[in-house]
Amino acid sequence: MNEGLIASRYAKALLKYAQDQNATQRLYDVARQVEKSFVAHPDLQEAMLNPVLEAARKETLLLSAAGVDADSSKEYLRFIRLLLVKRREDYIRSIMLAYQKLYRECNRIVKAHIVTATPLDSKTLARIEAVVAAQCQGKTLELEHTIDPEIIGGFVLDVDGLQMDASIEKELKQLRLKLIHSKRL
Repeated sequence: MNEGLIASRYAKALLKYAQDQNATQRLYDVARQVEKSFVAHPDLQEAMLNPVLEAARKETLLLSAAGVDADSSKEYLRFIRLLLVKRREDYIRSIMLAYQKLYRECNRIVKAHIVTATPLDSKTLARIEAVVAAQCQGKTLELEHTIDPEIIGGFVLDVDGLQMDASIEKELKQLRLKLIHSKRL
């Protein structure tokens, strides 16, 4: 079965369950934390794929990855136990990403991500957020900012998959390609 299809089905089921339990926001926060944990600790995915690691240990790892305990998020605990019983724990990251996407669609949230070479002050970040929010036509904006010195300067802005690359790194690559192309002629 297709990984995207499995993740999508489980994410839809989780959203429906969360709506029934009035816990959609809480599970959205958990899903975001789980994704951050998978990014920060790539060996977490390896642990989920390990057939020797017992289910109780995987449950503990997934609770830890979410930054919750068994009492604070019963909905998440029930969900990961279902995944463990069905032997679908290796799809947890994809499911959490799919859940976040569904949640944002249901709540009219636009995800934006800006990458700069140096940190932005709060005033500049607020101005960028205002400009992007104005283009979102009544939707809520969720803006993340990260720093990547490799882009040298400028910024890369991604708004729901649409990317605007105004980085110096991109400009240098384009200039390099022009020079290579001009030498061939």
